[in-house]
Amino acid sequence: MSEKKIIFSGAQPSGKMTLGNYLGAIQNWTKLQDEYDCFYSVVDLHAITVPQEAKDLRANTMQLLAQYLACGLDPEKNTIFIQSHVSAHTELMWILSTMTYMGELSRMTQFKDKSQKSEANLNSGLFTYPVLMAADILLYQTDLVPVGEDQKQHLELARDLGARFNNRYSETFKIPDPYIPKEVGRVMSLQEPTKKMSKSDSNENSFILLADDTDTIRRKVKRSVTDSLGIVNYTDEQPGIKNLLDIYSQLDNKSIEELLSMYEGKGYGVFKEDVAEVIVETLRPIREKYNDLLNNKDYLENVYALGANKAEKQARKTLRKVYKKVGLIERKFL
Repeated sequence: MSEKKIIFSGAQPSGKMTLGNYLGAIQNWTKLQDEYDCFYSVVDLHAITVPQEAKDLRANTMQLLAQYLACGLDPEKNTIFIQSHVSAHTELMWILSTMTYMGELSRMTQFKDKSQKSEANLNSGLFTYPVLMAADILLYQTDLVPVGEDQKQHLELARDLGARFNNRYSETFKIPDPYIPKEVGRVMSLQEPTKKMSKSDSNENSFILLADDTDTIRRKVKRSVTDSLGIVNYTDEQPGIKNLLDIYSQLDNKSIEELLSMYEGKGYGVFKEDVAEVIVETLRPIREKYNDLLNNKDYLENVYALGANKAEKQARKTLRKVYKKVGLIERKFL
């Protein structure tokens, strides 16, 4: 076993990542890879809780894998794999589901929100996928899970299920803690700066994708919502300017005070041009590497195959213990 603490995280292959995903998650992941033993999964099984076109899901899965690597995740330092390639995830989910109460799942905020928005697709997967998420985490004896505000409830369920199993069958799972980075890059919508940036937004001008080209980035920043004050200031009364300042500060390693001094007496036009340029120069090498990786299918296949092998070894250790403790007979091969 590694002496390093174990981190697990994953993202759904539901389309290309945004600047918000990069600053809020992936950029922090790259800082963890030397200090921790990290497992990063493309959670394709979670994605099919809503209808998917098979060809699109396959393409999105490869694109997300390529973006992981383009953003700086090193497959030599991290275990990077596709969730469905490690069957232990769904096997452990079944065991845990026999210990999960209906009331716990019905209280999940995301299920309540999704069930109200899409009653036509109110399938049991939407109801039970927090159990799969718990299995994802517990399977690797995870110490820490990077979580945003919208995932805290799911981590709490994983902690509860791990403790419940341990109490019933003896110590088996580590109980994971949330990993809260010292600096969290929160990026808001360019069109509604009081809302978080999201690629599911119907207005494509509200988000910047890591794969956006230079002209698209400049156009989106130029069209970003600001206000009529005309003063570059960092205040809640100017959420649009505040959001652009946050982005600029995080990408260019300048303090907010330094930026305010730089743009004192200058208009929004100049400020937006500079913000766009910082984003363009940050994302240019990521986009170029991403495009190169998509054209190197053999390399991507090698990365996810090796990643699945590494993940499988760790996962099977845990699953064997679980099967033995619940009374399942170990399979014998002839």
